[in-house]
Amino acid sequence: MARAFLFVLDSFGIGHAPDAGLFGDEGADTFGHIASACASGAGDRDGLRRGRLHLPNMTALGLGQAAAVAAGDGSAKGNAARGFFGSAKEVSKGKDTPSGHWEIAGVPVAFEWSYFPDKVPTFPGELTEAIIREAGLPGILGNCHASGTDIIARLGEEHIRTGKPICYTSADSVFQIAAHEKHFGLERLYELCAIVRRLVDPLNIGRVIARPFLGETKETFERTANRRDYAVPPPEPTLLDRLTEAGRRVIGIGKIGDIFAHRGVSEVRKGAGNMALFDAALGAMDDAKAGDLVFANFVDFDMLYGHRRDIPGYSAALEAFDRRLPEALARLKDGDLLILTADHGCDPSWKGTEHTREQVPVIGTGPGLASAPIGSRNTYADIGETVAEHLGLPAGRHGKSFLAALTGNA
Repeated sequence: MARAFLFVLDSFGIGHAPDAGLFGDEGADTFGHIASACASGAGDRDGLRRGRLHLPNMTALGLGQAAAVAAGDGSAKGNAARGFFGSAKEVSKGKDTPSGHWEIAGVPVAFEWSYFPDKVPTFPGELTEAIIREAGLPGILGNCHASGTDIIARLGEEHIRTGKPICYTSADSVFQIAAHEKHFGLERLYELCAIVRRLVDPLNIGRVIARPFLGETKETFERTANRRDYAVPPPEPTLLDRLTEAGRRVIGIGKIGDIFAHRGVSEVRKGAGNMALFDAALGAMDDAKAGDLVFANFVDFDMLYGHRRDIPGYSAALEAFDRRLPEALARLKDGDLLILTADHGCDPSWKGTEHTREQVPVIGTGPGLASAPIGSRNTYADIGETVAEHLGLPAGRHGKSFLAALTGNA
């Protein structure tokens, strides 16, 4: 029986989606704009990296051809690609993390999330009052749209002094709470988030996120790896549910468990940063048995570099990931399937600090699988259905597997 490995490079889009104009993102291109910036020297940073974007291993799998497919070049062929390649469009209504991951796992989000308005205060007064009352708080700080690092720098010292947690949101359907791990308490932050999760359920808010940090001054504040997402569960069974119900094991790496409300996830392995997450993914590959899925999210691309509009940082993170990719490829055995993809874009050259509505790469390989174009997929759900077929599950309700193109049975 086969194994499957699904690696999500969080926010690594490869060109604006056909409906990007509805989101104000027409022209966004995370990969393309990073590559262009590096070619012009705008990706240089002393002590970090210099020169053109260098991704030889993902390029060998067909990353460049996948970007050409996303741009509408239907003639993109395998040429020197050693893997299969294509692009995928999102049909879910949002450009957020849960929508992207759920659709990858075979369940597009057909409904509209609710969002907090971009004004001050952003949260409804009755919600704020209920949070303060039920959590026994002296009040809250923030109550606005903000970048997480910026608002911690701005309000962190006041938070330590007053004991009031920092509450903020973004263009996503999210309620975020930043608090000091020691002065406020990590477990207390988690308990607060659980209260808020319950209170925002009637508002159709996708996630409540705990954003713990350490440090004593705005110059030393730093978010820790103890982030926790409190997400609503997917609206129907995902690939993960289907696998676990069939007696298979799903090993989630990073925030996968949180994204799926810990439904359909057999085991969670975490790490502080992309390289620690890569180590965890390699360990899971070593431990995976026949029929298992290892589902990994590499969050730094989005959290540390995309939202902060940091082109050199994003470039260096991509190159670091690419350098380690041969370690994963070396672990592939007969019957294995490895897919690299993304959940949305977050173009670091774009205006603002939010995600961008983009197509995503679908590249990968496996012993015995063809190096072939898979075209432009009309939904991310094709990825999940391909994994499902590869692992011997019946077809789901959404998406269409492209496995036949890789096995010569098309």
